[in-house]
Amino acid sequence: MAADPTADSLARLAAERVDHRFKGLPPDADGLTVAELADQRRNLFTGGFATPVLALSAERLEHNLKLMETYAARHGLAFAPHGKTSMAPQLFQRQIEHGAWGITLAVPHQVRVARAFGTRRVFLANELVDAAALRWIAAELDADPDFELVCYVDSVRGVELMDAALRGATRPVDVVVELAAGEGARTGVRTEAECAAVADAVAGTRTLRLVGVAGYEGEVPKADTERVTAWLRRLVALAADFDKAGRFTGLDEIVVSAGGSAWFDAVAEVFAEIPELSLPVLKLLRSGAYVSHDDGHYRKLTPFNRVPEEGALEPAFRLWTQVVSRPSAEQAFVNAGKRDAAYDLDLPFAQVIRRDGTERPATGVSVTALSDQHAWLATTPEADLEVGDWVGLGLSHPCTSFDKWQLIPVAEADGTVVDYVRTFF
Repeated sequence: MAADPTADSLARLAAERVDHRFKGLPPDADGLTVAELADQRRNLFTGGFATPVLALSAERLEHNLKLMETYAARHGLAFAPHGKTSMAPQLFQRQIEHGAWGITLAVPHQVRVARAFGTRRVFLANELVDAAALRWIAAELDADPDFELVCYVDSVRGVELMDAALRGATRPVDVVVELAAGEGARTGVRTEAECAAVADAVAGTRTLRLVGVAGYEGEVPKADTERVTAWLRRLVALAADFDKAGRFTGLDEIVVSAGGSAWFDAVAEVFAEIPELSLPVLKLLRSGAYVSHDDGHYRKLTPFNRVPEEGALEPAFRLWTQVVSRPSAEQAFVNAGKRDAAYDLDLPFAQVIRRDGTERPATGVSVTALSDQHAWLATTPEADLEVGDWVGLGLSHPCTSFDKWQLIPVAEADGTVVDYVRTFF
């Protein structure tokens, strides 16, 4: 039986030695492999872990993986979750095991990480015009007939640069025309006429193959259900127009892709309306933040708030910190700051306090600011907080939580650490 490159590469992660590179892990674990440390099933609170330490909930992580697998299947969607959220090959593999078609990524480095760990299908939700990266991708495609990659194009100039870099490649690179979410939005073609011009440019090359259309509804200006739905219908109409014009001849399927973490319910609704085209349609959803969810930004924005009958995601992160200073009755400081916690969208949220093995709500405690290595806490008279207490913080925005931690303990509800997730940013 042929070796499984994914299993082999993940096994190498488990064989990595624990040392000073990985903050929060027990100092007395230095020299152990990650697998050996996991086998010890240490307790997050009594097993020698040092604060600050970020942990993922084993139960909530599994819940979120299953929920989005079920959601995608229920709505007839293929799912390529955005891997930039975690940049964790172990989580990529679990997402694939939970039915994902492949993994979405944003930049060539991320594709290199995914390929190093055996990812077979990549949707690159970005334009790619870097010649060195294109040559590397062409070599990957030529070397591995099972590797599939799709990326955006949004300009004739971009097509020309791609074509020049890919001359001599054996396999063409599959591309989708990115439809911009509106004037003043991010990348993407602004008008349908310009989309046709870009598609014509692709057709004029031998190095690229047009396989569909895509975009990101999260960039719709002043996004609401009506505006997002209208843009998604434009995207579907563009696919139908391209198909009618014979632009997808010779394919097995047509790719139509959208879907961040805030509007996937609208994507599901509109994609259900896609008319019959000349080929089967791969309706590709790309939401990524679901894997850990959060206690702030996505808790407020998740579509499950609008469709509660479909389930609910659960925040899986908690940053454990320790009170190191209590200079007054109104103020305290814990030992985690901007180097440890997401803060680009919201400050962390004080949730629980642990003292002598007992956990209770962080009543009267709030985070008011972050320094590099400290969080500033405001405390009201009902706050029971002492130097040495552990304070569990909820976080907002998964993408800027994962990127601050290279090896993250995965803990069960009782604190037993059962695994460690390695990230590559």
